[in-house]
Amino acid sequence: MGAILNLVERNLHEVRVDEARMLFHIPSSSLFASDALTGEIIDALRRESCSSDALVQRLAARFDGAEINETLRELIALELVSDGSPLSPETALKRVERTALNTVVLNVNTGCNLSCTYCYKEDLDKPSAGKRMDVETAVASVEMLLRESPDEPVYTVVFFGGEPLSNRKLIEYMVDYCERRFAEAGKRVEFVMTTNATLLTEEIVDYLNAHRFGLSVSIDGPKTVHDRNRITVGGQGTYDVVRRKADMLLSRYDSRPVGARVTLTKGVTDIETIWNHLFNEMGFAEVGFAPVTSGDISAYNLSGEELIEVFANMKALGRRYLEAALEHRNIGFSNLHQLLTDIHEGHKKALPCGAGLKMLAVDHKGELNLCHRFTGSSLPTFGNVHSGVKQVELNDFLSQRLDRTNTGCDSCRIRNLCSGGCYHESYARYGDPTHPTYHYCELMRDWVDFGIEVYSRIMAENPAFISRYITARKVH
Repeated sequence: MGAILNLVERNLHEVRVDEARMLFHIPSSSLFASDALTGEIIDALRRESCSSDALVQRLAARFDGAEINETLRELIALELVSDGSPLSPETALKRVERTALNTVVLNVNTGCNLSCTYCYKEDLDKPSAGKRMDVETAVASVEMLLRESPDEPVYTVVFFGGEPLSNRKLIEYMVDYCERRFAEAGKRVEFVMTTNATLLTEEIVDYLNAHRFGLSVSIDGPKTVHDRNRITVGGQGTYDVVRRKADMLLSRYDSRPVGARVTLTKGVTDIETIWNHLFNEMGFAEVGFAPVTSGDISAYNLSGEELIEVFANMKALGRRYLEAALEHRNIGFSNLHQLLTDIHEGHKKALPCGAGLKMLAVDHKGELNLCHRFTGSSLPTFGNVHSGVKQVELNDFLSQRLDRTNTGCDSCRIRNLCSGGCYHESYARYGDPTHPTYHYCELMRDWVDFGIEVYSRIMAENPAFISRYITARKVH
């Protein structure tokens, strides 16, 4: 009779795209089209568990017995069907024993010349009160990176603030230092910066271009949207100056694509209009949206209804992305672009991001924070650039989030793409950075289903788009 076969529902998710049944293999984040036989096996076992012999008999009128057994063997190997053998553990890694840092975020100045109403930075100061990182701390941060993880081929140094260009002297010193130091070590280094653009000059832009900075500009869309929250310390809207500086930047900068980073707050859900302004009218290479749902000032948080609207509007822009992709054009919608990259490359994330694992953020005192969002918060730090990383504490923290036992993540179909969500969002909402972000799970699951559909349609109708725009993205 043979072993009784069962469908392993926790490992399997189906998305229908027209007539096609797309199978998302949850453990590996892989996607494949189900053929007729696979679909019949899934349907049969969903109705009733049975032995392989009984299944062959049931399907014998339409399929060859040898073919059924071969497909069953494949589905058992993928652990989509169980024959009673123990299943592989969900994550082979039960504990983080060692991090492999390759990125350091230097919080070069807590001071900012803007006073954006929704800013999440817990250590933000007015320009006159800004706490600047000194050269000694910045150099020690880079040396710590090399000491902690000497075997990485490429390192990234991120300049952050406040407004990082308000400590331009330190940035220029560190670029010189890093280029010399990493070259001596036979390593590559890349520089990244997020800026509000207000301090940019032609000379600064040319300098950043010469050193191939990866740049993101914080801008929230057209004037009426941007000036709601992105204001000066004196309360004036900043759109006009940011627009002028960004136009100048985009006309001169050619070493790498420049992205726009949009913060969506209460009352702001019109994603297509914002994207159209930033991509088509201004010429940013890509536009990414960050919805605020757990900020310290609840007046700026999107309501539950608005969040539903945001995801619906993201899907509307996603349909435009798909339309363009089928014409072999990339319209720079980075939220969807990243999701398609994750699906294409079969990303399987045990943890939500690289915070603590690949990256740490250094505050002006040299303390090591989980990421740039935690500098100035009450969360204990994980060491200091001079004394090194508190590896035991950091590993304990990461291992807590790694353990999905008794959480909603344990059997969630997007558990290996979302991995519980942003630490800081959990910290702001639940007071615990290891707590999963449950408040928009259903919206995220629907968004991933949408990404699977878009990816399937592109692969079916214009797979060249994937090789041109998705896999090529990592090439510098």
